[in-house]
Amino acid sequence: MMIKVSVMYPNTKDIKFDVDYYQNTHLPMIAKMVGPALKGMELDLGIGGRESGELAPYVAIAHLKFEDRNAFKDSFLSHAKLFAADIKNYSNVKGIMQISDLVTF
Repeated sequence: MMIKVSVMYPNTKDIKFDVDYYQNTHLPMIAKMVGPALKGMELDLGIGGRESGELAPYVAIAHLKFEDRNAFKDSFLSHAKLFAADIKNYSNVKGIMQISDLVTF
């Protein structure tokens, strides 16, 4: 079963998030470094919440797909410190990571 690794950036009062850098520099760096283990990537940019006029709970959510947990661990975790060190270049908020089994219908 494929897995999805989601990194969610909470939309806080004082958030700074450079979408251009994240989309055009940070995510391509990850894709290049993890290589063919990465089976797909999506980026959600928050535009609103449940109620009209409400801010989105997350300013951005990146979804990375891998064949399984071992593929993720083997390709991603050896570069995790480098990926974390790049956060200062696009945000003042640390992302929350969730690893999920990907169930499709």
